[in-house]
Amino acid sequence: MSRIHPLAHVHPKAQIGDNCEIGPFAVIDEQVVLGPENLVGNNVTITGATTIGSQNAFYPYTVIGTPPQDVGYKGENTRVVIGSRNTFREMITVNRATTKQNHVTLVGDGNYFMAYCHIAHDCEIGSNIVMANSINLGGHVKVEDYAWFGGVVAVHHFATIGAYAFVAGFNRIIHDCPPFLITDGPPAHPRGVNVRGLRRRGLREEQIAALENAFRLLYRSNLALSSALSRLEAELDKQTAEVKYLISFLRRTEAGRDGRALEVLRASWKR
Repeated sequence: MSRIHPLAHVHPKAQIGDNCEIGPFAVIDEQVVLGPENLVGNNVTITGATTIGSQNAFYPYTVIGTPPQDVGYKGENTRVVIGSRNTFREMITVNRATTKQNHVTLVGDGNYFMAYCHIAHDCEIGSNIVMANSINLGGHVKVEDYAWFGGVVAVHHFATIGAYAFVAGFNRIIHDCPPFLITDGPPAHPRGVNVRGLRRRGLREEQIAALENAFRLLYRSNLALSSALSRLEAELDKQTAEVKYLISFLRRTEAGRDGRALEVLRASWKR
């Protein structure tokens, strides 16, 4: 049995799981599917075709599932899908998708979003990510698992933030940020291996050392990036799984436009 405050507005067709708590002046609309054991604080709005897993916490004035901020959107029934065990602190906004990609804005599991973050239409957010205050993601941004953001970062649409990356605060991100590395600026650029974060996530010292060796070749040698990648690829069978992923990520970025691999999606859209 869920506890719903008498001053909350829950549409009779909304699907509410067991043991949820919904505070005063919260609004949950008709197409919402809310799993069990969710906490919905006062003045939270959850609207649109939004499906939410279990054990999430939505703090006051968070707004989930509103239409995308895209001039080409014509009211299509696109979606937001959110996993479980996420924390959305105050004033978070998550927009539903446009029809230009997969028609869904995705958020995984176990993420912590601090106050004033914005997740735009068609974003794909992985799991176990931490976003400090005032992170603004443009449309079609992808954030891979275990990424970490310092506060006040703006990410250009179609950029990808790689797994285990650390994006330092007060940065403008206009290109993909490689996995396992620290991106800082200005201008934002890979500055080193995210050693502290990787140790915190349980990577072994030999795995970290291999990434540090790759970083020095890629960003501290006299070689062009493509030449350094070729040198690493020449001994691919000797590389760790982490270095192999770093190589493949950077190759995809090279194939994209303006340093963003996901820009290739645009070619498949009808103009």
